Amino acid sequence: MIEKRHKIDTDFKLDIVINGDEKSVSFKELLDRPTIVSVYMRNNTGGCDKQNRSLAEHADWFDKKGYNLVALSKDTCGSHKNYAEKLGINYVLASDPDFKFAEATDSVVEKKMYGKTFEAPSRSAFIIDKDGTVLDIIEKVNTKAHADELKERIENL
Repeated sequence: MIEKRHKIDTDFKLDIVINGDEKSVSFKELLDRPTIVSVYMRNNTGGCDKQNRSLAEHADWFDKKGYNLVALSKDTCGSHKNYAEKLGINYVLASDPDFKFAEATDSVVEKKMYGKTFEAPSRSAFIIDKDGTVLDIIEKVNTKAHADELKERIENL
């Protein structure tokens, strides 16, 4: 996992959904102000729904504090559009099926499910400055209180 105060490589593309619109952007374009990237596994699953509901309920707080909010998973933009509507999400949902962000933050981990071992991004969150410097990391997200843990980290930066 990348360490705080280190810069990530921001030169990769992601497909995103924002306010129902789909587009392809360079990750560095998302860094027009400090940005929170919350990594989750999949739309419409229990823990991931809790994680994103927590963010959706507090999205205005992050905006007022001057932070962009990006939730990132391997889901397609089509799935993200439906998911945003279902949960009332008004922040960026990013599609990263190739784990480009996880590679940039060295956060690909080994996981096990149904007796199979595979590699996937960790459920984590990163607070990243406009120049790509990692300001803080939550290595294991509390899905129920995700917004609260991020708010506390931001207040202590």
